[in-house]
Amino acid sequence: MVENLTTQDFKEKIFNWEESKDWHYKGDVPCIIDFYADWCGPCKMVEPILNELSEEYDGKVKFYRVNTDQEQELAAVFGIRSIPSLLFVPLNEQPQMAVGALPKEAFKQAIKEVFKIEE
Repeated sequence: MVENLTTQDFKEKIFNWEESKDWHYKGDVPCIIDFYADWCGPCKMVEPILNELSEEYDGKVKFYRVNTDQEQELAAVFGIRSIPSLLFVPLNEQPQMAVGALPKEAFKQAIKEVFKIEE
C-alpha cells in the first residue's frame, strides 16, 4: 500500500531536518517517496505502478506519496522543481532523486541497484 505523507509524517517516519542537518533515515526498510500533484498527468501514470510495486515488494520496500501542492514546505526542503520526483531512500546511504515518470522496469532496476533487493 502506498501511504500519503504530510510534512509532520515525513519528520516522524523518514527524516526530521529541523533536528539534524545530517541525513538519517528513520525507517527499518528502504523506501521510495513520490512527490506528486493531483493535476500532473505523468504523476497519474506512476501511481498504479507504485501500487503494484508496493504489493510485489511488501515488507521489503515502503512506498510513500507527498502532495507537493499541500506540502509546499517539504517540497521546498528537497528542492522539488518538477514532478513526479521520486526519492529512493536506502537504509544506510544517502537518498537518490529521480525525476520524471519511470516505467515499472526502471523502478525494479533501481530497487535492485540502489537497495540491493531482488524481487
